[in-house]
Amino acid sequence: MKLAVTGKGGVGKTTVVAGLARVYADQGFKIIAIDADPASNLALALGFPHDSRLTPIAEMKELIEERTGAKPGAMGGFFRLNPRVDDLPDKFSLEKDGIRLMVMGTVQKGGGGCVCPENVMVKNLVTHLLLGRKEIVILDMEAGVEHLGRATAKAVDMLIVVVEPGRRSLEVAQKIAQLAADIGLKNLAWIGNKVRDEGDREFLLKHMGAMPCLGFLSFNPQIIEADLAAIPPFAANPRFMEEIKAIAQKIADQEGPK
Repeated sequence: MKLAVTGKGGVGKTTVVAGLARVYADQGFKIIAIDADPASNLALALGFPHDSRLTPIAEMKELIEERTGAKPGAMGGFFRLNPRVDDLPDKFSLEKDGIRLMVMGTVQKGGGGCVCPENVMVKNLVTHLLLGRKEIVILDMEAGVEHLGRATAKAVDMLIVVVEPGRRSLEVAQKIAQLAADIGLKNLAWIGNKVRDEGDREFLLKHMGAMPCLGFLSFNPQIIEADLAAIPPFAANPRFMEEIKAIAQKIADQEGPK
């Protein structure tokens, strides 16, 4: 099963990814969690210690030059468009409590016209992870679909849009849906986060239209406290775990881990 999680900055994408990864790992599945957001804080959300930070693949200049034949930042010229990447998940990842973590780094927006070695490297690696690996892969992405393309869109079983009660969050969700449609990614669903009461639920259900809802995560002060203490949101937080387990089960019911 391959999942991509996106949404407006600050809505809780990383919290959702960490929670889903923890639930599926606890069920015995092999998990690769991919930090594809420039903010790059999935490691902390998964409980990795501060001193075990990973260098983003997009910033590994020597590796990129070795695999593509060109220096990062180079524009034009000749370089390999299909560099070898199949060994990278095992070489440049961390594993903790059944979850393997990789950090991608920033991919230039498609409209920027950047066909450069670092972009080629990252996009080939994402393609390999989605098409060539048998683990459950969960991508924590920025507010868009820049790490995906038409070739990989078909490999994503579900694009999950995280929204919170608010107009800006809804506007971003609509833009993401449009971008996803442009690359042929049809299976979208959403999760409501930071939900305070039934009014928030009804607001989101009313404005998210026909896109399927996977469930809701309550506004939870323990998640804020966990962030301040640099511990995972699921640590000693039974309310969050109960809600994220229900969401994970709904995803599994719809897609079925492969």
